Amino acid sequence: MTETIFFAGFGGQGILLAGKLVCLAAMSEGKHVSHIPSYGAEIRGGTANCSVVVSDEEIASPLVPHPGVLIALNTPSLVKFGPLVRTGGLLIWNSSLCEPPGQRAGIECLAVPANELAEAVGSYRAANMVALGALLARRPAVAGFAAVEAALDRAVSARHRDLNEVNRKALKKGYEAAS
Repeated sequence: MTETIFFAGFGGQGILLAGKLVCLAAMSEGKHVSHIPSYGAEIRGGTANCSVVVSDEEIASPLVPHPGVLIALNTPSLVKFGPLVRTGGLLIWNSSLCEPPGQRAGIECLAVPANELAEAVGSYRAANMVALGALLARRPAVAGFAAVEAALDRAVSARHRDLNEVNRKALKKGYEAAS
């Protein structure tokens, strides 16, 4: 199993954290991972994306030109990266902030109202966790739900760990929405 995932959105939406969580969880399950973060100079409000590769075998290249999964949390990311999803792939888009993407044959499109679901559990800032929960429901081989939950305490800085209860609820809400 090898899965290539691309997370994209505005800086401040937790794009890099979502990618880091997948990597930590997959590593704890004995999988090989790569993680390449990228963000604009503006940081919060600028662009942010990261590519993640999770595999049962060594990874030959960390580059993800045509991801098997795209999580797009904003419209510019959906427009820019949506066409790159390979046939047989999965496109998870934040229907709270994005217009529906154009139909493409051969890929699964999943609308997740990430911001609304995150607000329902305590904070719109957990929209990234909602989207990540949806990914885990649709691609369980990437990492186990329990492993991602456990990785939260390692991935989130000490000053923000008080938000992990909301993060856990948001993960569950996204998982349920995609099941």
